[in-house]
Amino acid sequence: MIDDLYSARILGLAANMPRTGRLAAPDGSGEAVAKLCGSRAVVDVVLDQNARIVDFAQTVKACALGQAAAGVLGEVIVGADVAEVRRARADMAAMLKSGGEGPTGRFEGLRALKQVADYPARHASTLVALDATLNAIDAALASRTRRAG
Repeated sequence: MIDDLYSARILGLAANMPRTGRLAAPDGSGEAVAKLCGSRAVVDVVLDQNARIVDFAQTVKACALGQAAAGVLGEVIVGADVAEVRRARADMAAMLKSGGEGPTGRFEGLRALKQVADYPARHASTLVALDATLNAIDAALASRTRRAG
C-alpha cells in the first residue's frame, strides 16, 4: 500500500525539483514547517505590478511527497497570480482532506498526489511548499503596502 504512494511519477517529481535555491533580491520570503514530520520549505518570490509571480525559488527539505508537490509548483508557478495560488492551496487541501478533485489549470499536476489523501500524517508535508509560497506572497504584498503607505 505505501509503495503505491511513492509512485514513479512522484519520485520523478521529487528528484527533479526546479527553481531550487534562493533569490538575490526577493520581494517576499516565506517559510512553512510541517510540525508532525519536520518537513520545511523556504520560498522567495518576485511579483510584478499585477501581483503575478515573475520569479520564484525554493529550498525544500521534505519527504518525497513534499518534494514532489514542490516539483510541480516549481514547474508552473511563474506567471501565476496570487488568486491562482490561493485557489490551488484551497483545492489541494480539499483534495487531501475532503475528497475534492484537486487543483485545476496550471496547478493540475498536483493531482498526482491525490492518493496522499489516504495518509493524513502526510498532508502537512505535501502542503508545505504551497504554504511557504503563500507566506512569501503575503510578505511581498505587505512590503508593497508599507512602501506605498
